[in-house]
Amino acid sequence: MADSMMSKSCVEFADALAAKLSTPGGGGAAAYVGALGAALCSMVGNFTTGKKKYAEYEEDVQRMLAEAASVRARLLELVDEDAEAFYPLSQAYGIPKEDPSREAELERCTKGALEAPLEMMRQIAHSVELLEEMGEKGSRLLVSDVGCGAACAAAALRAASMNVFINTSSLLDRDFAAAVEAEADELLAFVPRAEALADKVAAELRG
Repeated sequence: MADSMMSKSCVEFADALAAKLSTPGGGGAAAYVGALGAALCSMVGNFTTGKKKYAEYEEDVQRMLAEAASVRARLLELVDEDAEAFYPLSQAYGIPKEDPSREAELERCTKGALEAPLEMMRQIAHSVELLEEMGEKGSRLLVSDVGCGAACAAAALRAASMNVFINTSSLLDRDFAAAVEAEADELLAFVPRAEALADKVAAELRG
């Protein structure tokens, strides 16, 4: 792709998402929302580090900051990777049905297209773990940001999974599809964890 999706402003990205364009789509949106969830985890850590009140957690907070930054960066990369993987798939669908190479090419490109959303799920699941820990060790003044990050993670994880399943549903290699879907289902177990964290924060805020 000539231009990175992430070189766009927030307004430009939203406009591109709304436009009659194949990319960015649901996968790119999932990765971006997941990155925002990880960014909120980092925000809480950055307001916590160096504070005497949380000195016992300083080493943990520094580790979480490093890991959350890595997750955020990887998810932003995946916005572009998801868009890039869709192009060859769209080209494969254009191969005439009577062409004997069509079936194999569609299969290859479909497998390629599910790699980005599956990796998104892995990264977002890790962000849930980080948000859970940050919720325990981060500044209580920013507890709402932990909850917001968890809500973003839950939504992003569900969204990414749909972009996995739409691809596995059309695969001829059902053993491969089953293995991918099994991993996706394991990662979806982080959705209720994220939702529980968001609910816990909301309950705390409302007293």
